[in-house]
Amino acid sequence: MPVSRRTLLPRPSKTATLTAAALVAVCASLTTACGVVPGSTEGSGKDPVTVMTWAPEKTKATNKPGIPAMAQAYARWANAHGGLDGRDLKVITCNDHNDPVGAADCAREAVDKEVAAVVGSYSQHGQSFLSPLEVAGIPYIGGYGLTDAEFSSPLSYPVNGGEPALMAGNGRQLAARCERVSLVRPDTIAGDDLHKILDAGLNDGRHKPSADIRAPEDGTDFTAQAEQALTRAGTGGCVTAALGARTDTFYDSYRRTEDAYPPAKISSVLGSVDQSLIDRTGGGQGPYEDAYVTGWYPAAGDARWDDMRGAIREQAFGDNRVDPADAGVQTTWIAYTVLKRTVESLDGGEVSARTLRRALDRGLKVETGGLTPTLSWRFKDMLAAGDFPRLVNADVTFQVVRDGRLVPAHKGVVNVAKTLERVR
Repeated sequence: MPVSRRTLLPRPSKTATLTAAALVAVCASLTTACGVVPGSTEGSGKDPVTVMTWAPEKTKATNKPGIPAMAQAYARWANAHGGLDGRDLKVITCNDHNDPVGAADCAREAVDKEVAAVVGSYSQHGQSFLSPLEVAGIPYIGGYGLTDAEFSSPLSYPVNGGEPALMAGNGRQLAARCERVSLVRPDTIAGDDLHKILDAGLNDGRHKPSADIRAPEDGTDFTAQAEQALTRAGTGGCVTAALGARTDTFYDSYRRTEDAYPPAKISSVLGSVDQSLIDRTGGGQGPYEDAYVTGWYPAAGDARWDDMRGAIREQAFGDNRVDPADAGVQTTWIAYTVLKRTVESLDGGEVSARTLRRALDRGLKVETGGLTPTLSWRFKDMLAAGDFPRLVNADVTFQVVRDGRLVPAHKGVVNVAKTLERVR
């Protein structure tokens, strides 16, 4: 279950720690009596690797319960197959409540619990959670990529290009397909940069700037924004929305409005529109047929996701929170893949925040089975862009909905590094 905000208990005394160590030693020889789960690596003599994953849950705006659920499923799967280099993986989860206080609380709990890393998390409040992690020296591996801070903090190790790459790619994708473009985006700090990044992508295609239309993050009716977007797009135009979980709510208002305006094409980015949403809204007969979607990774049906799907079937079968087509679940899988490879690179040595950081900073190369390019976080691997200096993966994929399925609209990947370097 996610960890709620609460008053943190003081660290145990040295005597209590020694007592706990003695109990562990007893349990190592009496695994059945101590209730060790079959398939666990406990009793190997190696300390477990403890990490944290957080995301917002049960809020009025964006909710990402699949991210902590995927983290816990990954831990069960890894422990059933030998752990991380023979060590058990222990995942602590936290609800950031989609606010800066909650994000800071989660980070402080990570510090208090002395986790080795924060892995595969989602939060809009990068400044709030990264400062406590930086003070404690805890690496942030494979966050969702919502905030600029995730691409500037020296302790952040992103696995995708985040919202910046998606929006730059979306501009590139739409430039050749739309007469005009209207962007509907959240009226938040995280949303404020999306317009200029989309326009950088449009500019690469020699396209005029988009219309910037702000929408409330927790809105329940977007009729006014839909009318404005359709008016500005006009005949032959495109309306693209990047509202996260509220994107479908926007397009519901759009569908009730569009008949009164010239026809426009619709578009979005992965995380706002994905295969599960398309399925829920009618598939090929639904509103997203022919929509353009920009993503970070191969389409959800690609064979490169087979290992992840197998782990979900094995350890999260029936858990509706863990959707293999969800971009947050996919990013969490990749983030934990990075953690696993990093622990293995230590060759049985100490696993701590310090040793993980050192391995990552010294040029460890991580293969993800083709889901991303080879990942490495050396200085020379990073993007030459002032706003996004920690970005190491600027690849995006162009997809389109055909017969109710997200399929490639462009062979291979498109790299938007140069586009992002020109963002001002």
